[in-house]
Amino acid sequence: MRRGVLVAMSALLLSLACGGSGGGGGGSSQPAGSTKVTMTDFKFDPSDLKVKSGKVNFFLVNNGGVSHDLVVTSSDGKTVARSELVQPGNSTVLTVDNLAAGDYKFICDQPGHADQGMKGTLTAS
Repeated sequence: MRRGVLVAMSALLLSLACGGSGGGGGGSSQPAGSTKVTMTDFKFDPSDLKVKSGKVNFFLVNNGGVSHDLVVTSSDGKTVARSELVQPGNSTVLTVDNLAAGDYKFICDQPGHADQGMKGTLTAS
């Protein structure tokens, strides 16, 4: 009996440790002050984002059936930030520590996703 309780407690602790905002955090709630972006097959919602410059947190939720990511690029095409690949049903937080004021684009850079409409604009002021 004691061993069964220890096994159950270990399993519970392991599941809590794996439930963070990384690849397994589908049930996690949106962090305070973050901007939520929902990813589906094949669009971002919203696709036009307005944030304050400086430190920006994006709460990415994948409600689609395939993996997605979010890549922010500057007006000259340079990558500013890139999220991890978010599996279907999961969520993660992408933090950009010092986003300068300006206009940006964002896409899902998985093959063919941007071509199917998975892109948007980001304005930091």
